[in-house]
Amino acid sequence: MGITTSMDDAAWMQRAIDLAYKAQEVGEVPVGALIVKNGECIGEGYNVPIKNFDPTAHAEIIAIRAASQKIQNYRLVDSTLYVTLEPCVMCIGAIQHARVKRLVFAAKDEKRGGVCSALSLAQADYVNHHVEWQGGVLEEECSHLLTTFFKEKRRQSKQ
Repeated sequence: MGITTSMDDAAWMQRAIDLAYKAQEVGEVPVGALIVKNGECIGEGYNVPIKNFDPTAHAEIIAIRAASQKIQNYRLVDSTLYVTLEPCVMCIGAIQHARVKRLVFAAKDEKRGGVCSALSLAQADYVNHHVEWQGGVLEEECSHLLTTFFKEKRRQSKQ
C-alpha cells in the first residue's frame, strides 16, 4: 500500500537501524524496531530470541510490549511502527492486534515477509484491522546490513 514517506520516516528508520546494530552486537539477526505516537518514541526493541531463549522475541514484539507498557494499553491506536525488515507472519499479526495505524519498513523479506512478500496480510480481506504500510525506507542500508551479517555467519560456519 503506497503511503507518503516523510523526512521523519527516514530519521525514525535511522534510529531503528541503530537498534539493529545492537542486535548484531549480541549475535542476533540485525533487526531493530520502534513505535512512535504523537512524535514521541513510546517503545523500541531489537531481535533477542537467541539471547532470551524466546522465539517470539523479534524486534517488533519487543517494541510493541514496551509501547503497551508505557501507555498502559494493549491498543497502540494512531501509532507508527518502524522496522528494518519486513515483519514476519507472527509480527504482522501482533501489529494488527495492537491496532498500529501505520507500518514503515526498510528491506523486504522475500522468504518470510508477511506484509507484501511471501504473504500479503496487512490488507487481507479477512482481517479486522488493516495496517497502512510503506516499504523501502533506507532499504539499501538495511539490506546491506542483513546481507553482510548472513555472509559472515556462513563464513564462520565453514571454519
